[in-house]
Amino acid sequence: MLTWKEIINFSVKGNPTPDKRVEKSEKEWRAQLTAEQFRITRQKGTERPHTGALCSIYDEGQYNCVCCNTPLFDSTIKFDSSSGWPSFTQPIKENAIKYHKDVSFGMVRVEVMCNTCDGHLGHVFPDGPEPSGLRYCINSESMVIDKK
Repeated sequence: MLTWKEIINFSVKGNPTPDKRVEKSEKEWRAQLTAEQFRITRQKGTERPHTGALCSIYDEGQYNCVCCNTPLFDSTIKFDSSSGWPSFTQPIKENAIKYHKDVSFGMVRVEVMCNTCDGHLGHVFPDGPEPSGLRYCINSESMVIDKK
C-alpha cells in the first residue's frame, strides 16, 4: 500500500517504471479523444466539480486511462469524498500512476498522470480515509470504466 511519503519521494526522486509506454503526436491524440478529453488529459485541464459522469457510479470494474486503456484504479477502492470528482485510495498497481510536483495556481500539490502515456488524471492528497490516508481526485473525462 502506497503512503504519502512514498508519493512525495516519487514526485521528487523519480517515478516507478511503467509496464509499457504509449506515445502519440498531438494530432493523433486529437483524432482519438473528444475535445474535452483532450483538454483534460493532454492539456492538464479539469472538469467542474460534480459534473463528471463517473462521480456517482460505483459499479464493479476497473477504471482505465481514456487515452491508452491502461488500468488505473479498481472499483473496490473508490469512495465518496464529496469533493466533486471520483476519488480512490490507491492505484491498481504501484507503477500505474506517475507523480509530479505541481506548483500552479499559487499552491503546492501532487499531480497524477497515467504512467503509460502521461495523460493528466488529477491530483492526490493526504486527506483520504484510512488505512492509506490518500485521496486520488480524478477527472471523469480521463477514465473509462471496464465492467468486466
